[in-house]
Amino acid sequence: MKLHEYQAKELLRRHGVPVPPGKAAHDVEGAVEAARELGGDFWVVKAQVHAGGRGKGRFKEFEDEATLAKVVKGEPVDGKGGVQLCRSLDEVREAASMMLGHTLVTKQTGLDGVQVRTVYVTTGADIARELYVAILLDRQRSRHVLMASSEGGTEIEEVAATHPEAIHKVWIDPAVGLGDWQARQIAFKLGLKGDAFKGALKLFKGLYRTFLAADASLVEINPMVVSSDGQVTALDAKVSVDDNALFRQKEITAWYDSHEDDPAEVEASKYGLNFIKLDGTIGCMVNGAGLAMATMDIIKFYGGEPANFLDVGGGAKTDQVKAAFQIITRDPDVKAILVNIFGGIMKCDVIAEGVIQAVREVGLEVPLVVRLEGTNVERGKQLLSESGLAIIPAETMADAAQKAVEAANQASR
Repeated sequence: MKLHEYQAKELLRRHGVPVPPGKAAHDVEGAVEAARELGGDFWVVKAQVHAGGRGKGRFKEFEDEATLAKVVKGEPVDGKGGVQLCRSLDEVREAASMMLGHTLVTKQTGLDGVQVRTVYVTTGADIARELYVAILLDRQRSRHVLMASSEGGTEIEEVAATHPEAIHKVWIDPAVGLGDWQARQIAFKLGLKGDAFKGALKLFKGLYRTFLAADASLVEINPMVVSSDGQVTALDAKVSVDDNALFRQKEITAWYDSHEDDPAEVEASKYGLNFIKLDGTIGCMVNGAGLAMATMDIIKFYGGEPANFLDVGGGAKTDQVKAAFQIITRDPDVKAILVNIFGGIMKCDVIAEGVIQAVREVGLEVPLVVRLEGTNVERGKQLLSESGLAIIPAETMADAAQKAVEAANQASR
């Protein structure tokens, strides 16, 4: 689960990480009032979307397609993006008006972009240096890793590709935690001295406390800035929380913003289904992640493209199967559906009942191929054959994939 910048900074603030004062706003007047309350004569208005490169992004409603195509390619273009510097309340109002309710396109969003529903108004900063720092899980070493770079303000993927030597890492034993010596090692490699050195040590420690307390999979500060008087601040923040730990993160779970997720994925999660939208034409409903991956592979082997990854799990009930079928059929790109079930814990007759109910409720406008094997398979096949529905039976995975690909191709002609 990804957090917006203003939410991530709230977590960091609670754990001793210095962040600039700021306020979130959901409407234009709220943004102006936030700037007024913060005081001063210099503010930054930031679009709150789950995408990097906001400052280089451009708004779909105000740009032509050629310009937006350059944005997606990472090419520089003129204009105002999702991060704007404002030196008056009128400029704050103008920036918020440009962002709220409009679609921001960045290198990470693609041409579809993301609609901005919230802006974050924060005070301006005195920036002498920009650095990068993050804590994440290194799965290969089974360790947390503190990673930092002097190339702050730049996407870390770009740094890794062009200047890998600029990225410094220390691995943290979760049983011991981040050692002072490790924090000092990173600060030394970043070339920090004096107050900036001391401030960085405190920031690194606070970053790790945040990482642990939030059950995070990533806590990233880009940039971490050093002011002219040596003060260290987290100017921007990104936090991703491990979905498997949300059951004990009640407050963070309540911060979830579903607007930027695919509506089908949001609905699937409500039924305990694992669903990811893909670009193909063959909808898949499978039980078990491994079988789902194998099903997508064999579809591609026979020349087709899967339209989704959908794992109904090992113990799905009839209503979950029905919900899964409904989610697939709502996708206008789907030209055929392949149901591939191996009945272990999951019983084939339960799948059959769910499919029959779903088809009768929502209708069937595309070919449906069903392959069942395992527990209660004969009963499942009997239910399907007696349903009177136009279902294409298949005996093996290869048979099912070939029939699904052929049906999708015919429907696309």
